[in-house]
Amino acid sequence: MNNPKELLERNFPTAVQDARNATKPSLYAGPDSSYDLAFADPEFLLHPELRSVRMQLELLKPELIQREEGIESTIVMFGSARILPADEAKTKLLEAETLPAGTARDHAIRVAQRGVDMARYYEEARAFASMVTNHSAKLQTPIYVVTGGGPGIMEAGNRGAFEVGGKSLGLNIVLPHEQEPNPYITPKLCFQFHYFALRKMHFLMRSVALVCFPGGFGTLDELFEALTLMQTGKCRRRPVLLFGREFWTKLMNFDHLVETGMISPDDVNLFRFVETADEAWVTLQKEYGLGQPVQDSACGW
Repeated sequence: MNNPKELLERNFPTAVQDARNATKPSLYAGPDSSYDLAFADPEFLLHPELRSVRMQLELLKPELIQREEGIESTIVMFGSARILPADEAKTKLLEAETLPAGTARDHAIRVAQRGVDMARYYEEARAFASMVTNHSAKLQTPIYVVTGGGPGIMEAGNRGAFEVGGKSLGLNIVLPHEQEPNPYITPKLCFQFHYFALRKMHFLMRSVALVCFPGGFGTLDELFEALTLMQTGKCRRRPVLLFGREFWTKLMNFDHLVETGMISPDDVNLFRFVETADEAWVTLQKEYGLGQPVQDSACGW
């Protein structure tokens, strides 16, 4: 009689086992051979006709790993890669002040002073991420910070979570510059993307709130895609917090969009302005109920 345990064993080897066991006969071991298993053949997987397969893989890899790690709810932090920590910004200002007198020095000081002024957003992002990580750890469903994985505001978000002993996610993307992940992301939750669309989808899939700091084209792209999805009902509404009213109202005349009929008056209620980490966290507590777990799935896909 067969051992009862054998009845529960796999009928076929796993793909991992076959990949490990596969060998190439010497006759077919050269660079022109097509003998490799299809799923273990990088050159084949990078073929132009397999784009749809690569997109599916880019959707599934972060999804499956997040499930394995128990990541159910996130707060997404958007913002510029160019905003420095306060100490680095002050150092650059001191260095500029030591330059020889002249127009070059004046320009360097203006740029460095602007960096000092903007550095407050790095520190607020860092503090906010620490608050989220600390307070939400007590919830039935913890909330994890997720960023674009790079420097600047993204680094501040991952750093704030790291400094209080929490996990955080980084969704990097291959770029000619700024693609190096910052050192504060939980390694198991540090992903790299080729497709912007799949990356932005993952930003929203588990998010219970979006927190947007000053930034450039990339930040605006991420913010306005999310607002459009909520405006059009393609994605459920969630809190969208814009840090720095002065920055955002100078950048974008939202009242003009309403006055010219480009958006509905109610559309400006899709977001709200905040100035500090404390204000942002209190706003989210009020939105979801003080101390209550946030368990909604974020977005259908």
